[in-house]
Amino acid sequence: MDSIRSAVTAIASWLDWLPNWVVATVIILLAVAVAYSLHKRARRLVRHLLAERYPYLFSVFTRTRGVTQLALIIFAMIVAISIAPVDPQTASWFARLLLIGIICLIGWTAMTALHIAADLYLRRFRLDVDDNLMARKHNTQVRVLMRSADVLVILVTIGAALMTFEPVRQYGVSLFASAGVAGLVAGLAARPVLSNLFAGVQLAMTQPIRIDDAVVVENEWGSIEEITSTYVVVRLWDWRRMVVPLTYFIEKPFQNWTRDSSALIGSAFFYLDYRAPVAAIRDKLTEIAKASKNWNGQVVNLQVTDMKTNVIELRALMSANSAGQAFDLRCEVREKMIAFLQAEYPESLPVQRGLTEVSADSTGSARELPKAPRKSASR
Repeated sequence: MDSIRSAVTAIASWLDWLPNWVVATVIILLAVAVAYSLHKRARRLVRHLLAERYPYLFSVFTRTRGVTQLALIIFAMIVAISIAPVDPQTASWFARLLLIGIICLIGWTAMTALHIAADLYLRRFRLDVDDNLMARKHNTQVRVLMRSADVLVILVTIGAALMTFEPVRQYGVSLFASAGVAGLVAGLAARPVLSNLFAGVQLAMTQPIRIDDAVVVENEWGSIEEITSTYVVVRLWDWRRMVVPLTYFIEKPFQNWTRDSSALIGSAFFYLDYRAPVAAIRDKLTEIAKASKNWNGQVVNLQVTDMKTNVIELRALMSANSAGQAFDLRCEVREKMIAFLQAEYPESLPVQRGLTEVSADSTGSARELPKAPRKSASR
């Protein structure tokens, strides 16, 4: 930093013959340019030292690039203003501007530090595994809280910046002190924002949904893709996206298939003839499940769940480690069971039965009785 001060002082001594406003402009611009150049050289040095040996530390430095660059530029401008030949009113205006810049820098630094800390914490939890319940729990909690923290930091930063202006500070104090119509209107206008903000905090703490949860919302099956500070993005099975307000998951019922565990039991129904060999079909179901990569080895069962006029209902139950695997396993069981029945027990497939009235003639052989003619409808 001493190099910036010495460089700015030397430039100011060289430009004594120019008007003061020109000298001040040149000094400020050159100070910003020197700060930018120093930051660029520091980035190259850090890349050379950390990029290969410490990739994560280098990624952290990369994420703080904007913060450090702004900090260096603000410091350079402070040095330049203290040396540049400017009148007291202009110096006061620059001081107000730099104060706002420092407040924004503090808010930006706080947000960046929170995000780096959150990413460092979430590195221990992987979402690309079958049993990722704990990972989804912590990811959802951290990300939703981070959204709320970002909103809070932004509001505090804007409020602190506005409070540097005397008229705005007086207006804010009078507005907060009053309980008139303006306060009521502002409260009603902010109600959706505040309700979603509180709903986000409630979702993070109670966690009725988590990132990558399998859910059924408005009769649509999908998975939770993103949770923001105001809405939730549900990735549907056909790649569509359903955007749902946060308050929906607090106020309305929905299905969460992976609330306590990612493992699910899938079902497949078969409607077969009464001659179907249930024991052989049960053995075949066990064989199909054991040969499938989607079965988790826990549940496989076949039961006769209903008896209808022409068919019996068989329900096959199979367990899998995730909703997607359960769906694939159900489809696989249906396909292979149909092929098995067609090849081994075709008589098990449903048939349509009918009754024919017969009578014996004088020779004792059966003959079909003629059906009564159908009466025509009266016109």
